[in-house]
Amino acid sequence: MSRSKQILLRVQSAEGTKRVEVQPSDTVSQLFEKIYDVFELQSFGFGLYKQRNQKEEIVSTRSKTVQGVGLKHGDMLYLAPINGAVLWDTPSTSSASNDVSSEPMDVTPSTSKGSQGQQTTNNFLRPLSNVVEDEVDQQLWKLDGKIQRKRVDKFCRHGANGCCVHCSPLEPFDEAYLKEQNIKHMSFHSYLRKLTAGVDRGKFLQLEDISCRIKTGCKDHPPWPKGFCSKCQPNAITLNRQPYRHVDNVMFENAHLVERFLNYWRITGHQRIGYLYGRYEQHSDVPLGIRTVVAAIYEPPQESTRDSIVLLPDEKEALVDELAQSLNLKKVGWIFTDLIADDMKKGTVKHVRNIESHFLSAQECIMAGHIQNKLPNPCRFSPNGHFGSKAVTVCVTGDDKNQVHMEGYQVTYQCMALVRDGCLVPTKDAPELGYVIESTDKQYVPDVYYKEKDTYGNEVSRLARPLPVEYLLVDVPASTPLTPQFTFYANENITPFPVEHRLIDGQVQEFGSLCNYMQQFTPDQFLDAVSDFHLLIFFAFMDVLPLKNHMGPLLEAVRTQDRQKANEWSHSVHWATVEQLMSATSSAGPSSQNALFGNNSGSSSASNAGGIGVGAGSSDNTRGEWTCSHCTYLNLAELNTCEMCSLPRMPM
Repeated sequence: MSRSKQILLRVQSAEGTKRVEVQPSDTVSQLFEKIYDVFELQSFGFGLYKQRNQKEEIVSTRSKTVQGVGLKHGDMLYLAPINGAVLWDTPSTSSASNDVSSEPMDVTPSTSKGSQGQQTTNNFLRPLSNVVEDEVDQQLWKLDGKIQRKRVDKFCRHGANGCCVHCSPLEPFDEAYLKEQNIKHMSFHSYLRKLTAGVDRGKFLQLEDISCRIKTGCKDHPPWPKGFCSKCQPNAITLNRQPYRHVDNVMFENAHLVERFLNYWRITGHQRIGYLYGRYEQHSDVPLGIRTVVAAIYEPPQESTRDSIVLLPDEKEALVDELAQSLNLKKVGWIFTDLIADDMKKGTVKHVRNIESHFLSAQECIMAGHIQNKLPNPCRFSPNGHFGSKAVTVCVTGDDKNQVHMEGYQVTYQCMALVRDGCLVPTKDAPELGYVIESTDKQYVPDVYYKEKDTYGNEVSRLARPLPVEYLLVDVPASTPLTPQFTFYANENITPFPVEHRLIDGQVQEFGSLCNYMQQFTPDQFLDAVSDFHLLIFFAFMDVLPLKNHMGPLLEAVRTQDRQKANEWSHSVHWATVEQLMSATSSAGPSSQNALFGNNSGSSSASNAGGIGVGAGSSDNTRGEWTCSHCTYLNLAELNTCEMCSLPRMPM
């Protein structure tokens, strides 16, 4: 059979028109390759179209021939880049300089400040010298981490100042010691010491996060989904047990902090979510360990039922983080309740989370991964400056004795990558199972496997569809100390200020709540009164008089517990305005209010008032309506507080 006659195709591009000779039996992929060679392109990031307006695209494929897609001798094709791909070299000086500056610099040595160390130390610190790690990490780097052992009379045959294999210090990652002390996971710094303990002293160590996405910019084929290769394709993932954890313990400063959070469930029976704010410190129970100390719980806007919680958009989140930073606190994780009442008389709850059901649901693991991705851990060994996260997840649920207790967790860095790249979703009817989605033309998802033992005891790989979530978890002990700590003031005899975003009777943050709360303190207790995280948030966002731009000295006084600074701020113009508003509010105990705010002109009629805003202003109720002196809203006569701004009715 004679060979098919060659046909000539014309291809028009932004750089001109050229002719390409092909066989009718050539595949479309071969046509793309010949066009690539004829035009001397830099990548395959182009498309071919039969019409000038980029209609009737010809897709690169090996299953169709040139004749099969309807191309004939003399046809005109139109070439156009895809997704802004660069197809030709641009000799422009400006663009060349931009390309150079966009690449990471990797040859600059460390500064003279760090040149005093050994050469190997400079090597691995060189490209990461600008990473600002957390203060606790900087402190731990100064420690050798060795586990000291005492002299053993039974084995040691040397003097008191000698040392042998039986009493020499152990490395912080020593497996025998960790097993003996029942330490399930080594600390992250012990893990780093293990990686840098070799001959090269960590010279070539790099901790890179897993990527589940197709790498962009490959010039050997059309961009995804039209093509990919082994260089841009992400590797398959096998889920392994993470040997370390970034945080080794979660400690709430006092039981009052947790009880205040649980009070919402006790009143409503609905579940609750809160963000944890605190600090990190060294944890002596684990070699080179880190402890999370929780000082406050912020409750974002949410809608909850007995079985579900839906978080709502929070416009205050960024400002709350700034306020916490001024108090030397940071967001360290999140907490949620999963409580079901068992016996109301005994105060017991059901034990629903155990080894036979689940510890965290797939949806909770995804939420934990989302929060950990938002709070990355600065790390000098990572090319992008961070690796993993110190953020923790605390679940308040029932234990095997049907008592309320806390369980702490972190998800692995593998789970963080799956959540970040949108590969992991929950299942509908099994909370203990997640599901790794399949690839589509919009998103490529690598294969994810986990290992388990079959009925014969052999270790086999399973595709993570579905995926048991225990492969994604690292448990972290959570507790309260025997000796309570108090960053913020707490007293059992004081009714605390209401928590934000609780829309239930008696727990709504409004100006009347501020008046009732402040009446419990004397003038010399001003610092104690304002040492409340929820009260400070209320000050910053008060509708009628936001104080967020004037709270710097007050936050400094609370952070340092400086009563003199707090008293100075209490005499400021801004607080004086708040005092004037509160002095107009009559309550059951005006004498204590007048003593606190320095107003001794309280009238006898106000002392008989039974509610906020009732008293001196009540004589105006004979009129049909009254205008609020603060926001000018027109209120009904029977109201003693403004319906719009909730401030009291000013006396005439």
